[in-house]
Amino acid sequence: MKWIEKFLNLSSIQRNLLVGSILGDGEITKIYPYSRRKNHSYREHYGIEQESYRIWKASFFPELFYLTKKSQTMRSKSDPLFTELFPYIYNNHSKQIPIKLLKYCTSPYFLTALYLGDGSLSISKRINHQNKKIYSTPHIYLYLQNYPKEGLEVLQQHILNTFQIEFKLSKRRDGHGYILKGTSTDLTYNFLNLLSPITLTCESMYYKSNWEWRLKQEEEKFLVQYPYYQIIASSSSRHKNYSDKEINEMITLKKNGFKDKEIVNTLARSYWSIVYKLRELRRGGIL
Repeated sequence: MKWIEKFLNLSSIQRNLLVGSILGDGEITKIYPYSRRKNHSYREHYGIEQESYRIWKASFFPELFYLTKKSQTMRSKSDPLFTELFPYIYNNHSKQIPIKLLKYCTSPYFLTALYLGDGSLSISKRINHQNKKIYSTPHIYLYLQNYPKEGLEVLQQHILNTFQIEFKLSKRRDGHGYILKGTSTDLTYNFLNLLSPITLTCESMYYKSNWEWRLKQEEEKFLVQYPYYQIIASSSSRHKNYSDKEINEMITLKKNGFKDKEIVNTLARSYWSIVYKLRELRRGGIL
């Protein structure tokens, strides 16, 4: 495997974060004619509000990446690693999905970097004024329109085969005309749950990665305009009633210090269904 020896010398986490970052916000710089550089380097620009995220990401590559805060860039020095990767990422200096590298991208760290870089947690709302209820529905988007449709189809299939997350191609007017879109609330919750052990360590990106935190922010906004309305997060299991036995078991587990994810495993319910039911029990003074 001498063809990507430097890449394979990275840890699994580093490999997955690096490829996900390059496909997202990052770029491998070009070597121009007559340049004194022998190797390519890495560069990733960011806005000041995302500096904490780059500090978090750079911490996984202490000997490779550093931040130049004045230019708001996370970068590397020239390195054989990026010379090695360049032909797999670029075709005629345009980015392409590195099909031969995807077999190494089997960790949620890959999706984390890709999503936090080029993804979005969008929320649509439906207001029922008669019942004074606002239904919030989260959607996951991966804005990868700079890649041709054929490459996105390969990435789409890789994500499905590896992570059991089924994105759909959705048309756009810019770039090559397509992005990847989640089409159900279950996909959104499963996707965020998959990434949560990683993203919970990066608080500055909670607006994308932490649905409970984001929902609270949305509730505060809605309640300014609709102070007497109830905010309800859409969920396929929202209408599946809890039995008295389940509720009593949930209360007992919570009082005994069990974490939400442990209760999820015990009751075989979705994570966010448990979260919302616990919130309901607290509001009712039962818990």
